[in-house]
Amino acid sequence: MGSEARPVIRGTAAACAFVLLTAPHATADAVRLTPSDTDAARLSPAGADTARLAPADAGTARVTHQGWGAVRVSTAPAEPVGGPLLAGRGLIVQPGPGAPKLGKFKASGWVIADATSGEVLAAKNPHGHFMPASTIKTLTALTLVSRLDPKKKIKPSQHACNTEGSAVGLTPKVTYTVDDLLKGLMMSSGNDAAMALAEAYGGMKPTLDAMNAEARRIQANDTVARTPHGLDAKGQRTSPYDLALMAREGLKNPRFRTYVGTKVTKFPAPKGKSYQIQNHNKLLWQYKGGIGVKNGWTNKARASFVGAATRNGRTVIAALMHSEPPFWDDVKAMLTWGFEAKGKVTPIGRLVDPIPPRNEAAEQAPPASPAAAAQPGPKPPGGPSPALLAAGGAGAIGLSAAAVYLVRRRRRADDTVI
Repeated sequence: MGSEARPVIRGTAAACAFVLLTAPHATADAVRLTPSDTDAARLSPAGADTARLAPADAGTARVTHQGWGAVRVSTAPAEPVGGPLLAGRGLIVQPGPGAPKLGKFKASGWVIADATSGEVLAAKNPHGHFMPASTIKTLTALTLVSRLDPKKKIKPSQHACNTEGSAVGLTPKVTYTVDDLLKGLMMSSGNDAAMALAEAYGGMKPTLDAMNAEARRIQANDTVARTPHGLDAKGQRTSPYDLALMAREGLKNPRFRTYVGTKVTKFPAPKGKSYQIQNHNKLLWQYKGGIGVKNGWTNKARASFVGAATRNGRTVIAALMHSEPPFWDDVKAMLTWGFEAKGKVTPIGRLVDPIPPRNEAAEQAPPASPAAAAQPGPKPPGGPSPALLAAGGAGAIGLSAAAVYLVRRRRRADDTVI
């Protein structure tokens, strides 16, 4: 059908060659590949070696949690989480008649999704692996908001209060509630609040165990948490798709929604006093219907963001990674496109639903034996990164639309706030 909408999957010539050589069921008019459109998947000179094929990882990984943030990976042929089109690392969109024009965004990877329906509307490199910076706090909050009593009182250690990077200003002289700490975490991007919450949950190890278990539960399989705050750590990663999953799941929780959506509040200070903190997320002030969620920055991770807005009963999520500031105009343009594209584009995939935990009571209970949050950091994972990959002409995936899943090298830097 000449007028039928076709998915646009823009990427590298290697991706194009792979689809044509190894996907016999993907005909030329089923997927329009435009390898010449290099701006959709260009690597900067400094990052030219950050995307590579890894033949040993071929297949989609089945991931099991091993403790200390470690994961064990076993691979089996399957499509990427959310659907086969999401394997692409270039621009992926299926516009229909009257679809709004999609702008060009600075981020190396991004996702626009309808949180209400779960439909992924457009994306670029949605399953690419990037360092999360402070957006990992989305997972920290999602994990602990249902596991810790909001009224539980915590006196943070000096170690937690001295955590480098962005801080809400904790002091051992004040006893805080978990509710206070979650506000400091998501509003002020407090790395000190993240460490104090880890202490409240029993230490670094059980906190990271719980975070990685939560990531597996919601099927955020690109994600490995190494810290509760997002300061760069070897092996720590997530993807735009996973950030969208985290935000969607978090926004189902009224307290999580309050933490990410509050503009200004009072925060406890010594001697019964308080001071004002405000949300770092400019979306709350600059975009009609904006409801948070989290922005982040480190020198090597660059800018990252996941957020949402609700208009006329419909919520759209935008997630971007490895971008450059200022990125707020890109975020607003992504959300606006998401609202305007309703009914005018064919979804390219979906945000999958969580897998219920095997033992819900055990998942919700804090550890019985608290450990110091100052314990040494977790060891690197024992297995390769989960990915859908192809090397040269080896292997074949029979899909109506196929692409190459690339793995991003992780980067390190100190966390600051945009």
